[in-house]
Amino acid sequence: AAALVALSFSGAIGLTFLMLGCALEYYGVYWPLFVLIFYFICPIPHFIAKRVSDDSDAASSACRELAYFFTTGIVVSAFGFPIILARVEAIKWGACGLVLAGNAVIFLTILGFFLVFGRGDDFSWEQW
Repeated sequence: AAALVALSFSGAIGLTFLMLGCALEYYGVYWPLFVLIFYFICPIPHFIAKRVSDDSDAASSACRELAYFFTTGIVVSAFGFPIILARVEAIKWGACGLVLAGNAVIFLTILGFFLVFGRGDDFSWEQW
């Protein structure tokens, strides 16, 4: 229960950074909210690989490695998107910094979710 509270708290902190990067009057541009798409699609390759690969005892499988590759691409894109927006002056660099901080917190929260609930014990996301 404590892990779930910590994960939800860190998720709220990450989303707060993202919202501050958008909603502060000095920045006032909501383009960085498109990063939310990356947050939602980040775990999808892992879920697909978990469903497809039946041999969960194997040390490595091509499907799992491909899922890691796609997930890495999604995470790198989420960090690159605000940098590109700031570079073309669609957002200010301060907003870019806040969005990058929010990205780090959110992706660490997603990683923490998989580390805590991915063990396959009595309550896990595998049952969904």
